[in-house]
Amino acid sequence: MTSTHAFWLAGRQATGEDSFDVTNPWDGRLVGTVSVPTDAQIEEAVAAAHAVREEFAATPAHVRAAALDHVVRRLVERTEEIAQLISAENGKPIKWARGEVGRAVSVFRFASEEARRFNSGDAQRLDTDAGGTGRLGLTRRFPRGPVLGIAPFNFPLNLSAHKVAPAIAVGAPIILKPAPATPISSLILGELLAETDLPAGSWSVLTVPNDRMPALVQDERLPVISFTGSAAVGYSIMESVPRKHCTLELGGNAAAVVLGDYASDEDLDWAATRIATFSNYQGGQSCISVQRVIADASVYDRLVPKIVAAVEAQVTGDPSDATTDVGPLVDENAAKRVESWVDEATQAGAQLLTGGKRDGATYAPTVLTELPDGVTLATEEVFGPVLTVQKVDGEAEAFEAVNSSKYGLQAGVFTHDLQTAFRAHRALEVGGVIIGDVPSYRADQMPYGGAKQSGVGREGVTYAMDDYTYERVLVLTGLAL
Repeated sequence: MTSTHAFWLAGRQATGEDSFDVTNPWDGRLVGTVSVPTDAQIEEAVAAAHAVREEFAATPAHVRAAALDHVVRRLVERTEEIAQLISAENGKPIKWARGEVGRAVSVFRFASEEARRFNSGDAQRLDTDAGGTGRLGLTRRFPRGPVLGIAPFNFPLNLSAHKVAPAIAVGAPIILKPAPATPISSLILGELLAETDLPAGSWSVLTVPNDRMPALVQDERLPVISFTGSAAVGYSIMESVPRKHCTLELGGNAAAVVLGDYASDEDLDWAATRIATFSNYQGGQSCISVQRVIADASVYDRLVPKIVAAVEAQVTGDPSDATTDVGPLVDENAAKRVESWVDEATQAGAQLLTGGKRDGATYAPTVLTELPDGVTLATEEVFGPVLTVQKVDGEAEAFEAVNSSKYGLQAGVFTHDLQTAFRAHRALEVGGVIIGDVPSYRADQMPYGGAKQSGVGREGVTYAMDDYTYERVLVLTGLAL
């Protein structure tokens, strides 16, 4: 895994004048060297996307669906190779990397199915008033134009898939910009797209450094931006291009609520295991990893030791080992930031129950209680394997605690009561409420996005397809309805 990787410019491989190295955060070894496009090459990619937009929008559905089906087959065939690559460049444990490839397969499969169904049109009689006699409205959706998809490092393949697959499904050209820490997974995706019959210019994968992104963001030929990443960067993008259509999938500090009716030993064992697993999977580097546990006072004393035991059972180590649960963070600076936030919290009075240690880019799975208000861990997204547990008295106080965050991506509520589930759905200011499980559950076809500072818009294949398109009505006159 030490070859030099070209980027993909309007469907063909190209190299620029500069390059950068991608290293494994676990052991520092070189994963690959990646070429960087010049300004002229970026311009060529944008111009090609703009030029092909009408042709691509008119491409027959079966052509787009066939391309998506091809990617599905090739991802399946190359699953182990791609999973090993994700693990190497990201530090993700191999078992989670294999799962990520499987999810990307699902995304492209869903997109292929939806491409065949998309835009059948909705007919509406307009003769409900006299002025509409003999008139029929036919509404279809058309691409807004080329999409700039900006993907993060934590799911380098699957979150790229969530940008690319819906764009192909609706016939919108896309320029994918992968994260500098993890670009090679997206370049492999480019290899698979290059094997299809999609029009030249309909897609590019450009390994553009972050400091050269503003020009791409500002380019008027890219009217749609789909961004996944930090709130600070996402909102700065949206504020800089107020006339563009932006979908922002941003951060969170997701809560898992354990209510008083979830009280048997079996219940609490399940909750503790799920909480421990999904506060630490991907090294906690998921926007919906469990950061906060909000437990009813009636179960708190029994739940906390179960959580600690389950967290301590997480295997930390070499991400290439199939038994490893928790690998390194994306780099040592990320681990140092997590370390500083935990240190701040403990110095302010938080109780450290386990973890709290760093070794290079690896941070030990950590549990704290009695977190003081105002410390960074209480207000921001830690994006690391750190979990806090809070005691509350009853459902109302629990839901208030969830809503106290400025973020609102997803929440999990452990309860057996259906009425409570519906109250949670109404009361919690989040984009998704997961009953009987952690907030980290995501099916790739469901609407996914947040409230408050967790972003705007929704991903999930059909929802992204809607986001990349707009409604256009055709009124037919003089019909015998």
